[in-house]
Amino acid sequence: MKDGPFLPDVLSAECPSRAVLNTMTSRWGVLVLLVLSRGTHRFSQLRRQIGGVSERMLAQTLHQLELHGLVHRRAFDVVPPRVEYTLTDAGVQAAARVAALVGWIEGHVATTLPPAGQAAAAAASM
Repeated sequence: MKDGPFLPDVLSAECPSRAVLNTMTSRWGVLVLLVLSRGTHRFSQLRRQIGGVSERMLAQTLHQLELHGLVHRRAFDVVPPRVEYTLTDAGVQAAARVAALVGWIEGHVATTLPPAGQAAAAAASM
């Protein structure tokens, strides 16, 4: 990076914005942001709604999103322990952008799949 004021450049290998990009656009990061855009959830609720995610991957993803200031973790001092996750203001903004991308992908899945995938998708919808 150059001397002087910091100018983010995600195309630069040294730019710290890449860490945020990695977390937000990871498979699980996108899905967590989408679910939390619907409101506050507990860990078990998130795990049930996100098919295929392991406890370990969900915990890691939530931790990374929290480190980047996109998710707020609230622990309650009760027995059994209770923790809730919600989006921060920045997380709400990020989730809206991720949701737009996911909407585009879902709307264009038939034309963006390779030919073999298009045939499988067509067969599955019959």
